[in-house]
Amino acid sequence: MSTPLKDLAKTIRSKNAGVNKITFDIIFRERAAYERVKQSGALTRETMATLYRIPPERISDFVEYEPAYAIKFTIYRLRPSGSAGDGDIFGAQQYAPLLDLQIP
Repeated sequence: MSTPLKDLAKTIRSKNAGVNKITFDIIFRERAAYERVKQSGALTRETMATLYRIPPERISDFVEYEPAYAIKFTIYRLRPSGSAGDGDIFGAQQYAPLLDLQIP
């Protein structure tokens, strides 16, 4: 049975990481949920590239941080934050596709 990521994580967010990057944080309350997501293979550099329809090279970092039960990834922006054509100056609206990601 699959569960949406939003039901397993306590925090799912995105924000600026400098002027040229957006970072995403998925943080879990307990180890069991963190391990379930990690072992499912649903949240990897490759699956995030597919979910966000970007080439994998745009993902600068992908980290599983066990002490905090967190998974973090960072992507390069197509244009600097606040420049002409930037639709999300703070990068805070980019996490939405993660919410309904199905975790087996």
